[in-house]
Amino acid sequence: MPPAARSLTPVPAGIPYTSFPEIPLGPITLQTFGLCVAVGVILGAWLTVRRNRRFGISTDQSERIIILLVVAGLVGARLLWVVTAWDQIESPIDVIAVWNGGLQFSGGFIAALLLAPVLTRRLSSEQRWHLLDGAAMGLALGLAIGRIGCYAVGEHLGGPTSFPLGITYQGGPTIEGPLAIGETYWSTPVLEFLYVLAILAIMLWVDRRGTAGAGTIAGLFCVLYAVARFASDFLREYDRELFGLTGAQYMTIGLVVLGAWFLRTARHRESPAAYRARLASGSPAAASADRTGEPAADPADAVAGDPVADDRTDGSGAATTDTAGDVPAADPVTEEATTGDRRGA
Repeated sequence: MPPAARSLTPVPAGIPYTSFPEIPLGPITLQTFGLCVAVGVILGAWLTVRRNRRFGISTDQSERIIILLVVAGLVGARLLWVVTAWDQIESPIDVIAVWNGGLQFSGGFIAALLLAPVLTRRLSSEQRWHLLDGAAMGLALGLAIGRIGCYAVGEHLGGPTSFPLGITYQGGPTIEGPLAIGETYWSTPVLEFLYVLAILAIMLWVDRRGTAGAGTIAGLFCVLYAVARFASDFLREYDRELFGLTGAQYMTIGLVVLGAWFLRTARHRESPAAYRARLASGSPAAASADRTGEPAADPADAVAGDPVADDRTDGSGAATTDTAGDVPAADPVTEEATTGDRRGA
């Protein structure tokens, strides 16, 4: 007689998945999507501010710029989602309920891109490029963490698949669907989380070397993210399309062009290592100045060889250099000065 057949327990084709839109913590309940967005913003801002200090951009100035860009990005991302998902709006509160999901990266990116030149107009040209590179790194980190929120609420899903990185649905409410329990589906947030982390690793490696011209890191993010996002959006089943492409895919085409221009022109700009060397030497050309010539960096953030020392003249016209404690630290955003101490974070 043939041996008795063994009963085999079906093995899920992908990652076992149960949605977790809420996290109960005693008497309060956290919305997972909103929590992930908040953590992504905080960590992305931390990375950007930390890098900016190496280029003579003070912490309080970075924070002001980042806060305004984040607000503009969230508003833009939500507005675009509302426009493209109007059929899901059932009450006025649904227009602003970002904690339940519903942010379009395209709208946020475009809004921040339009506002950035206005917010950084008082930085030197060199500082603007270095700030752009740091912001791209912070954006990549924040984007990766934010995609965990999309995964948690069941957003940006695709059709059935046997791919190992698909999600095998086991229950729970999802934004998109309906889903069949036991079936495996594409989850583009999983893919995007992984490829954005890979892109961030490349950006960090280039930044550590410090030999590529300013704007290279931003260019790498634009090109690499655009290519990966263009490909992964073909897997989405629930996004609106125009002539076979999603709105984000049209954005990525422009992003490739922008990134290619960043990379091409970066060859003519000074590298971060060379800029920091001039900053450390106190070279006037490297001083952090706004368009009025006032110092843009907080003395506490400056490296040795203080590039923001205030050279002033006495009544006879002879130059005198004040000590750090006596130098009015000018704020390049408000252009207000205080003596010995400055306002802000």
